[in-house]
Amino acid sequence: MIERIEFGRTGHLSSRIIFGGAAFLDSRISEVDRTLEVLLKYGVNHIDTAESYGNSEKLIGRWMKQHRKNFFLATKTLERSYEGVMKSIQKSLELLRVDNLDLVQIHCIVEQSEWEQTMGPDGALDALIEARAKGILKYIGITSHDLVAPEIILKSIERFDFDSVLLPFNYLMMKNQVYSIGFHEVLSKCREKKTALQTIKTIARKYEGVQPEGFTMWYEPLSEQKDIDDATFWAMATPGIFINSAGDVNLLPKILDSAQRFSLEMVPTYSDMDALIKRRGMKPIFPSI
Repeated sequence: MIERIEFGRTGHLSSRIIFGGAAFLDSRISEVDRTLEVLLKYGVNHIDTAESYGNSEKLIGRWMKQHRKNFFLATKTLERSYEGVMKSIQKSLELLRVDNLDLVQIHCIVEQSEWEQTMGPDGALDALIEARAKGILKYIGITSHDLVAPEIILKSIERFDFDSVLLPFNYLMMKNQVYSIGFHEVLSKCREKKTALQTIKTIARKYEGVQPEGFTMWYEPLSEQKDIDDATFWAMATPGIFINSAGDVNLLPKILDSAQRFSLEMVPTYSDMDALIKRRGMKPIFPSI
């Protein structure tokens, strides 16, 4: 079974690997049923999906009648306005076939203008605060992608006491000094405030402008078990963080196998990780690193 730790100050003990619902962007029913068996086998008890992930919410909704109690259920919205978020939440509830959600996250804030709209009057945050007061959701989170993520997350948690945050984290990104400093500031602030810290892009290999053949993700991931081990072990060595699994159901068993075997004695060295980068021709998926 994969280790479980407190998800911030929510009191929920979540598996350190969270199932990333982006894997169901374009999945068949047989893949969905097989994935549930895998999650239960490894003790994954936290699902992270989004309205924007194609059929993901609808497919996960197939599990909820029987398994709602087994999962901390989180979704996301790309809407920035009060009205848009309220409609988005209602749609998510219907697709997921549930009456309430554990966590709703304002998703993928990158630009200053959308941040201001989200945080301003009649913005997304106002809608989530109201929905929480009505018991529709328990917790509120925010996510950011790209190289600006630490900056966006830091100013967000200064503005509002979010229950969770999410941003990219992998060895190659942390070789960028500016990003590394920003990430560690986020990590420190989250520990101080007891905010759950979720990470993505753990096993990213490279992105060359087109969707890679053979994968359902926009970037090419590492796919060999030993490579996934190294990348996953390296990330899990940072205490308290959660890893959202990559958006490909075929890689999920390998990621979960790595996480189940994780121990500090298995964490690769910097030399090991540099060798991995060279061996697999890894390149930053956010080009300006």
